[in-house]
Amino acid sequence: MPTPRLAVFAVFLFNGALFLSWAARMPALAAQVGATEATLGLALFGASVGLAVTAPFAARICARVGARKLILVGAGVTVLAVPGLTLADTPLQLGLVLFVLGSCGASLDVGMNVAAVAVTRALDRPLMPQFHAGFSVGGLVGSLGAAAAAAVGWGLTRHLIFVAVIGAVAIAWVIRAVPDTTGETTDTVADDRPVLKRPLLWLLATITLCSAIAEGAASDWSALFFVNERGVSEAAGAAAYAGFSIAMATARLLGEPAQRRVGPYRLLASGAVVAATGLALAVLVPSAAVGYVGFALVGLGLAFAFPVIMDLAGDAGKRADGTGGEREIGLVTTVAYTGFLLGPPVVGGIAHASNLSISLGFVAFVIALMVPAVLLARRSRARELTRSGAGSTRP
Repeated sequence: MPTPRLAVFAVFLFNGALFLSWAARMPALAAQVGATEATLGLALFGASVGLAVTAPFAARICARVGARKLILVGAGVTVLAVPGLTLADTPLQLGLVLFVLGSCGASLDVGMNVAAVAVTRALDRPLMPQFHAGFSVGGLVGSLGAAAAAAVGWGLTRHLIFVAVIGAVAIAWVIRAVPDTTGETTDTVADDRPVLKRPLLWLLATITLCSAIAEGAASDWSALFFVNERGVSEAAGAAAYAGFSIAMATARLLGEPAQRRVGPYRLLASGAVVAATGLALAVLVPSAAVGYVGFALVGLGLAFAFPVIMDLAGDAGKRADGTGGEREIGLVTTVAYTGFLLGPPVVGGIAHASNLSISLGFVAFVIALMVPAVLLARRSRARELTRSGAGSTRP
């Protein structure tokens, strides 16, 4: 049986692989249901609604039953829903299946992040970027697999059933080693205000909100951007996300020494600058090659946003007995998912009124907004520590 660290990494990989397996085949799904850019954006809205609606309930359930059971349920429904995408005949039907996938994704995200926090506390190491590298590696595997399936002429049904079977086998192998986190105790955190009344958590959520909009734009629209705006084939368009994923995975795998050296807040701010610059480069320079480089820079810059924020949210909710953080992670995740909720229809609507280059330029501006939010979050955390008299365990 794998170690808890390896098991949690595998869950992150599973989530990324299944998500990008269908997201990278978006041109084929759009053709299957006869969707335009605008109607496709509305269909993708279904996944975002599922994410946003389910996340707060998932956090509460995780606090009661533990991360392992939540992950098991979310993964089980996911492997059934992914092939179900091939049954959709209209944008509405596609949106309904994506709603189910979004709900499963929320359960997986909350459960795997809580389990990852448990492992980082047990080992006393800032390993969150490495765990989230698993999602990036999974996304790379899923997107490359989608590109290969499109290149050899595999239909959506054959491709997605194959992906679901492999995913089910992987989860069955690792699930027993995932930490079975306990429910809430009577111990309180250093700052015992309700999570909704803590400015720090709202600022952390704002950072993930901006990052979610950008990541969603990269996963949902990169293939169509390269096909429609840069004139590449569907296979090449699906492979465009690979550069994004490779850069993100590499940065996250090296995240532990980087976070120790410069600290979480500087890491977040500098990453936002790199990501905004990369996306602006991709949309302003009319070259497919430059576009690939630009999306790689986006992946590099956004690599630490989600893992570091989850680490900071878990640290803000840590109780005296070393447990806790489920509600804090749930709040940050829920707000972040509004990025996935708002992103697809906004990007699709702007693209419908103009083109994808202009809509992705707007996303670059959203990324830049992360920088002031990071600075404010750092000040808010310092005020909380001063108020409680606690010492920070994160630089």
